[in-house]
Amino acid sequence: FFTTMKRFVANSHLANVICRNFSSSRPEPSQMATLYDIGCRDIFNSDHDMFRTQVRRFLREEAVPFHDEWEKNGEVSREVWRKAGQNGLLGINTATEHHGHGSDILNASIVWEEIAYANCSGLGFPLHTDIVMPYLTKYGSKEQIDRYLPLMVNGEYISAIAMTEPGAGSDLQGIRTNARKDGDDYILNGS
Repeated sequence: FFTTMKRFVANSHLANVICRNFSSSRPEPSQMATLYDIGCRDIFNSDHDMFRTQVRRFLREEAVPFHDEWEKNGEVSREVWRKAGQNGLLGINTATEHHGHGSDILNASIVWEEIAYANCSGLGFPLHTDIVMPYLTKYGSKEQIDRYLPLMVNGEYISAIAMTEPGAGSDLQGIRTNARKDGDDYILNGS
């Protein structure tokens, strides 16, 4: 069947994906008791499953019990950030030469999914790890990378990003402010 399927699709990448999915040792999501069960999607492997178990345990023990308190106070505790750093949940797919863990985007997606499953809306780990840290690794100087990224990976520093201007709201393409280099200075123009 698989040989026929490959010939039918003319040995394309699609045929390889289809055949890999049909021959997977992992059960299909529809065969699992719930979609929260670990090990039901082909894009993940057993290492991802172990990481997901670790993330799920961390959130169950260190986040869920405190979520209502954080919502009431309007902030997440700094301690959970430090613990997240100790447990390898920050800087997941930041390269090791930039003081990160050098893992893949699938491990980062596991953190995104598990935070959503735990319904812990205040945890900004994905924003910190997957939006702010890449800005620093791409545009930061070596001195900035060496100074800030280790502290961001261990949870000592918490990052955020804010981009808006009057009339733009969260529409970043609507922002008109710009900066033009003028000698050693920058000239800012905008709304």
